[in-house]
Formats: sequence, structure tokens, C-alpha cells
Amino acid sequence: MPQLNGTTPSISSIDSADYDPVDHLNAIFSHPSALSSIAKTSRALNQYQDDLDKDIAELVRQQSISDAESVKSIWIAKNDLAELFPKVEDVRARAMQTEETITDMTADIKRLDNTKRNLTLSMTALKRLQMLTTAYEQLRGQSTSRQYKECAQLLQAVIQLMAHFKSYRSIDQIATLSRNVSDLQRDLLEQVCEDFEVTFAKSEVPQRRGMLAEACLVMDALGDNARSRLVTWYCNTQLREYRQVFRGNEEAGSLDNISRRYAWFKRMLKTYDDEHAVMFPANWRMNEMLANAFCEGTREDFKGILSRSVRRADGQSLDVELLLSYLQETLDFEHGLERRFSNASRASIDTLSSDTEREPIFSQAISEAFEPYLSVWVEAQDKELSTMIPRYRQQPPKPPDEEFSAQMVVPSSIELFNFYRRTLAQCAKLSTGPRLVELSKVFANYLDQYAQQVLLFYVSERPSGQTPSKIPQLEDTILVLNTADYCFNTCTQLEEKIKSRIDEGFKASIDLQSQADAFMGIASATVRALIRRVEVDVEPTWREMRNTGWGKIESVGDQSSWAVEMVKVIKRKAAEILGVLHKQQYARAFCDNLVDSIANNFVVNIFQCRPISEVGAEQMLLDSYALKKGCEQLLTINAPPNTASPAGYIKRVSQAMSRIDPVLKTLQVRPSPPEALVQAYLIHIADKSDTNFRKILELKGLRKPDQSHLTELFQAHRASPRNEKLPQSSALLAPLAAPGIGSAGGAGPTIASSIGGLPGAAVTLSTSNLPARFDPSIFGNAIMNAARDGVDRFGTPNLGGSTPSASTPSGAMSPPVQQFQQQPRASFEVPTSVATGTGNLNENLRNIGKFFKRDIGGFGRFGSGSKPADEGT
Repeated sequence: MPQLNGTTPSISSIDSADYDPVDHLNAIFSHPSALSSIAKTSRALNQYQDDLDKDIAELVRQQSISDAESVKSIWIAKNDLAELFPKVEDVRARAMQTEETITDMTADIKRLDNTKRNLTLSMTALKRLQMLTTAYEQLRGQSTSRQYKECAQLLQAVIQLMAHFKSYRSIDQIATLSRNVSDLQRDLLEQVCEDFEVTFAKSEVPQRRGMLAEACLVMDALGDNARSRLVTWYCNTQLREYRQVFRGNEEAGSLDNISRRYAWFKRMLKTYDDEHAVMFPANWRMNEMLANAFCEGTREDFKGILSRSVRRADGQSLDVELLLSYLQETLDFEHGLERRFSNASRASIDTLSSDTEREPIFSQAISEAFEPYLSVWVEAQDKELSTMIPRYRQQPPKPPDEEFSAQMVVPSSIELFNFYRRTLAQCAKLSTGPRLVELSKVFANYLDQYAQQVLLFYVSERPSGQTPSKIPQLEDTILVLNTADYCFNTCTQLEEKIKSRIDEGFKASIDLQSQADAFMGIASATVRALIRRVEVDVEPTWREMRNTGWGKIESVGDQSSWAVEMVKVIKRKAAEILGVLHKQQYARAFCDNLVDSIANNFVVNIFQCRPISEVGAEQMLLDSYALKKGCEQLLTINAPPNTASPAGYIKRVSQAMSRIDPVLKTLQVRPSPPEALVQAYLIHIADKSDTNFRKILELKGLRKPDQSHLTELFQAHRASPRNEKLPQSSALLAPLAAPGIGSAGGAGPTIASSIGGLPGAAVTLSTSNLPARFDPSIFGNAIMNAARDGVDRFGTPNLGGSTPSASTPSGAMSPPVQQFQQQPRASFEVPTSVATGTGNLNENLRNIGKFFKRDIGGFGRFGSGSKPADEGT
């Protein structure tokens, strides 16, 4: 394109798909002075357009010429194909003619080949017929003279040759020959059996041993049925005396003479080795067949004897010790047979695997008869365990002559699992089937009892003959926590050990996970007991908080004295407790739940500080921040200075203490103008509940007439569209009852029994209702009832100790101390509780354990750590 106005436009820009003529013109006439060149530019554009028209016309002409050439090429190709098809047909016809010619040429050759093949088959058949006839005649002669060695060879040849003539039996001569061969085989079988019977009847085995050995070769040639007949006859003959002696005589056949049975068979095997072994081929394994026959007969004898012993008219049951001694002798006998007849030595019955993959031959060959009666042995283990649990409960958690250490466990737990290990090893020798399943259920039962009657008993109140009752010491509580953790880990190992020894079909029946969860529930209860120790020591500071005149505070100062003292007490007690918690998982669980307890008790006590002014609420908020900072340092309180707490723990503290802020920030707003208080409630508390709104008004100390106006205004604002998505009731305030609302009897009991519904509450005894002096008589009952009543959000037991009533929501706190004082103060007696509610206690302990295990699972690998040196399973 020619130059336009001194500017040469890019051809590519004009040819592009996104070309914009307006932009191009603006570039050409970028200045008013360029308008004088419009005519020149127009001429240049027209010239460029004419050049494009010429180019297009030339391209169209060239394309027309190309189309004509393509049509001509297609016409030529069609003509070539028309000439090619006849040529292809001609080639195919010639090929078919050539094939017919070659077939005619080779037809004679095929006929000659068929003739040769048929002639070869005929000659082979005639030759085999001649061989069969000759062998048959020789075999008949040799059988008459009892030359069994030659007979065995000829018999094999006759049987093989006869197999070739199965398709010729329609020929009379072949059919007759086949019948003759079958008759000869039958005669040989009867003749050999007769020779054996006569020889053994006349006791001529030493003299005719060689002939009988050759006769066995004939039986081998006759096939499996003939060999099985001779084996069966030999076993029955050899065991006839055994059956006569031990079945025909009741005294000789009793279990007391079990050793005589095995001694008799050992002599029989020695006789076989010395006199009979050379007669039978090694591949017959005649001694093994004899042993199998002996075991089968003896097993049936024992089944009958044991069955009669159970149905004895005198009512006496089987003696466990005698039964085990008989069974052990039988196992030793089977083991001896296994060693004798196995290709390689078997491993001990006590081991889990064998040195060889060969299936055991005589495993439970006789001892199977004892299997249904091993329940007596399992019952004996049950009785022994039933005497161990009460003895363990009477023992102190720590032997008096041993010093306490943070890793120590209760010695009885190690003793119990050592007993389990020995019993399991013994049972695996006796049975790896249903009896081992029964034993595992016994194990599970006494693991539950150990958790309830021993460990839970150690951390419960026990009478001391005076008031107050004896409260578990800190060392005892730590011992129970360590033991619960040890039992949790060992339960899992015990389950795996049983599954490794039991038969494959029974593995699904082994489950000790619920028992492991129960021990984790015990661990949770002990953590809550540790938290309770801190709660008791900080109760005076809560009392000081409640006695402060929060409605008369005129200005916000430094931290309140009660808050400063509470932080000191909490740090002191936490340092003492964390110093003896050697596992980080439990230290973290203790700190987390302690922070929850402090936050919940703070909210409870706010509702007992009525009235609270705006300045008082601001002071409370400052105090809560001081508590929060103190709680953030708990986890590292025993660490070197300047050690930072984990970020996850700091976040947990912030979440727990943030439950205090909505109430205090709402209380900071003045009731005038009323819209400000209503809006503050809808922002911070964020629900539509009239009852909860009145709780806030009560806390501020407003009179009833003033409350009515504010309530009406609240109802109007909550109906606005922007508040329609708010919940009906806040999870923070719903469980709480402010003074004078829903209770004519004062604030204490209602608040105390309701705090359990707080979100994430670590439920405790209400510190707001504790008397001036802590009554420890309620402590053990609180722990025990915690296991019965359930778990909170973090899987910790309800230490409140009350069963929810109609007026107390599920999971609520315990009733106040006054209610406890109305109850009997007897100590927790485990057998009574087990008799009245073992199932419920068990289930709650397991649920507690599941939640607690889940909660501390994120603090590191659960259950890791050192184990006692003498641990066993």
C-alpha cells in the first residue's frame, strides 16, 4: 500500500482479524494540519483497492484451471480401474484352475499315505495282541506258582496292553480276553490277601517275609483299591488286640490308663519297625496309616468316656487337673507322632509358626476329643481370676517400700497381664478354636472388672473411720492414670497376640477394643480428678469475686486482687501436677480441660455477681484477659524460661476464654438509649430468646418496669429481616438461669445444675455453690457418677455426679453441695455398683475413653512412651 500522509501503515495490521479502521484513521490524521492530505490519502486507498481486486481475479482464474485438471485426472483413473478389474478376474480363474490340477496330481499320493497308516496301525495292534496273549499266559502260570515278583511286572504289562484294546471290545475274541484278564486280576487279589491272612494267623511272618514283600508289588500293580484293602486289613489285624483290651474292659479303657494305651501303641510301632516294615513299600507309609487308625479309634473311645463322665449319676464333675494332665499326655503323644512322620522337625506347639509349611499330620488327631470339655479348664481360669480382683483392690496402689516415680504403674496390672500371658500360652497348646474364644471373653470380663473394681476404686472416696473421708492422694491418681494408659496399650497387644494364635475362622470373634476404651475412660476420669484439685484450691478466689460489689465500681483499675491470686494458685497447682505427668498427651489434656473449667466457672460466677454495672463489666473483662494470659503459660510452666507455648494450645485457650467476652461486652453497654443495648445483645449474644435477653437485664440490675420496655424493643428488632437468621436460643446462655428467672429458690442450684450445657464445657462440680470449706466426702462420688452419667464434648467424665432429672438437661452439672449432703455418705462399694449398674458403667467408661482418645490423639502418637520393665503379654 502506498504511503499515507507520510506514514506507512503496517500491511499485517490491515490484514489482521482485529483490524480497526477508526484507530488507523486516527493514526493517519493525528493532527488537524493533516486534513489537507485527505485527497491524496483517498487516491492511495482507491489504488490499493484496485490492486486487491486484480489479485483476487487472478486467484479465481487459477483455481478454475486447477478444478478442470482435477476432473480430467478423475476420469482417467476411472478408465484405468475399468481395465484392471477384468485382469484381476482372469488371474483368479487361473489360480483356481492351477489348484484343481495340483489336487488331481496329489490324489494318488494321499491314497498311498492312508493305506500306509492303516497298515501300520494293523501291524501294531496285532503285535500288541500277540504280546498281551503271551503275557496273559505267562502271568497265569506265574500266579499259580506264587512268583509274585515276576507277576507284578507281567501284570503291569498286561494292564497297559489291555488299555489299548478298550475300543475293540465289540470283537468277541477281544471281549473274551478282557474277561479273562479281569478274572485273573481278581484271583490274584484274593490269593495275595489269603497269603497275608494265613501267614499272620500262623505267625509265619519271618519265614515268608520275602514272599509277602513281593506280593505287595502285585497289590501296587492292581491299583489303589487293592492297596487300600490290604492296608485296612493290616491295620485292623494289628489293632484287634488293642480294641479287645481297652474297649472290652471298662477299667482298662478308662482315662486313668491313658498312658497304657500310648505305651501299647509304641510297642506296636517297634514291632512294625523290626518285623513288618520290610514287607511294605516305603511309599505306602504303612506305619503312618497304622498310627492314623490308632488315633481315630482312640479319639472315638475318649469321646465316649468323656461323655459318660459328664453324665455321671453321682453328680461329680470332671477334675480339671486330671483332665489337663490327660490332655497334656495326649498332646505329647501327638507331638511325638508328628516328629516321627514329618519330613522335617516341627516347631514346638508353643510357637506361633512352624519351620516347615507342611500341614501337621497328627495335630488334634486324638486331643480333638477333649475340645468340648476344655470349658472346664476355662472355668477354672475364670474362678482364679475372680479371686485375684478382690485381692488387687485390697492392695495399695504403690507398695509402701517403693518410692514414687512419674512412670510407675500399679503393680497388680503387670501381674494381671503376666497371668494372661501364661494362660494364653497354655490355652494355645490345648486349643486354638472355640475354647480360646471363650478364654478371650474371660479376659475381657476381668479387664472390665479390673477397670471398675480396682482402678476406679483407687480414685474414689473410701471411708477412713472419720470425717472427712479419705481422698486419693495425687500420687495415687497419677499411678491410676499411668496404669490406665499401660492397660490401654497392652489390651491392643493382647488382642493381636490372641489373633495370631487362634484359628483363622475365629479371628473375627476376638475384640478387646471396648476394654481398651474403658481404660481410656479411666484415664479421662483421673485427668478430671486432677482438674478438680485445682478447682478446690481456687474456690476462695471465686468467692472473693462473688463478694465484690460489681454494681458500685466507679472506675476501671488494675487487675482485681481475686484475679491475681487465682492466677498464682492455678500456676502453683498446675506446676505440681504437670511435674508428675510424664506423657505430653495427658499434660496437654489436663491443661486444655483446666482452661475450659476456668472459663465455664467464670461464666457461672458472672451470673451470681448481680448487679453488674457497665464499669464493673469492663473490669471483669480486664480480669478475664489476665486469666487468659496466665492460662497460656500453664503448659510450659515447668519448662526453661522463655519457652513458648505451642500455637495449638494458645488457640485452644483463646477459644475457651472467648466464651466470656459476649456476656461482658453486652453488659458494658448502657441501657440508655435502649436501642444500643438491644443492638449490642443481637451482635454479641446473637439469638432471639426473650428469656436470655431478660437474663442480661437481670444481671444489669434493671427494674421490672424498665425491663418490659426493653423487651418489647428487643422483640421489634429481632423481627427485622437482617436478624431472621439468628438462632432461637444462644448455646451460651440457654443452659443458665439468672437469679429470679425460672427459679424461685435463688440462683445457686439452678445455675449449678445447668452449666453442663455450655458449649464445650468441661463439666465440674459448681464452684459457685461450694460451701466455705470444701467437703471432700463428695469427691469420690463425683468421680464415680462421672463415669455413670456420660461425657462432655471433650470426652471428659461428668464429675458433677448427678443423674439428670426432668429439670436438668442431659449432660448438666451436678446438683449443688446441699443435694450431696442429703445423700448417704457411704463409700463407693464396687460389688454393689457392679450388681446394680455394671452395664451402664461399662458403656459410659468406653464412651468416655473413645472421646478422650480422640481429643488427645492430635497431641502426638497416642499411647507411646516407655513401658514397665516387667510388662508381659
